[in-house]
Amino acid sequence: MIDAHRHFWRYSPASHPWIDDTMPMLKHDFLPGPQILGDPKPDDGCIAVQAMHDLEETRWLLSLAAEHPSVLGVVGWIDLCAHDVTEQLSEFQVHRRFVGVRHLVQDERDAKFLERPDFQLGLSWLAARGLCFDLLLREPQRASAIALVRAFPNQRFVVDHLAKPRIVAGEIDPWHRQIHELARSENVFCKLSGLCTEADWKTWDPSELAPYLDIALESFGPARLIFGSDYPVCTLAGAARRVVKAHLDFLRRLSPTEFRAITHTNAVRVYGLKP
Repeated sequence: MIDAHRHFWRYSPASHPWIDDTMPMLKHDFLPGPQILGDPKPDDGCIAVQAMHDLEETRWLLSLAAEHPSVLGVVGWIDLCAHDVTEQLSEFQVHRRFVGVRHLVQDERDAKFLERPDFQLGLSWLAARGLCFDLLLREPQRASAIALVRAFPNQRFVVDHLAKPRIVAGEIDPWHRQIHELARSENVFCKLSGLCTEADWKTWDPSELAPYLDIALESFGPARLIFGSDYPVCTLAGAARRVVKAHLDFLRRLSPTEFRAITHTNAVRVYGLKP
């Protein structure tokens, strides 16, 4: 099983200001190491995903990938709004494990950040280079994301964390409608990740996640879903193995081929992972 969404960092308050006093379990270094996914499936490797708007972090993640075979790919950050975006891409694409780009769109004050001409110009360079773009969204950005994926039909997009429905509030709509609209574009894939931290961290139950997983499966189908743990952020909601188990128990209703697709094959195909 491939974990398509894992974070690594060397913690410092200055570089990780979003980790506040409600998150003491994240105030540590997290580096590649023993498997965290647990039984019964082995941990075949992971994709490291950026957590900061920092070129140095992307360079560091690629150095981890070069040192640790378990890091199969890196979804890093580059400044897609910059005038030298092609130079940034050329620097990182010499690394065979550089597989995609992500921007923390959910944190942008401008809810229409995805509509910016300079951002879209930078994005336009990714498809020809075979790179995915991970969409990290909340409700204010979903409408712009729907328009974006339609405007760039040749670009592969991966929606992180099911576009973050407010599970703690029992939100179904408008999230249901918006995730369905995103799924209508065949160039869009979706990660089954990050749901537990959208629920109540202390009281969540797997049954609360099921309606959202059902909608994701209905909207995207097994061929366009990808599993990710969101480790270590997922530990805000409890032990990583419990989080992973909640997803795997849901997926066991599927055929072995579909289970394998979501937990392994789709990540290899979408991100172009190389042995």
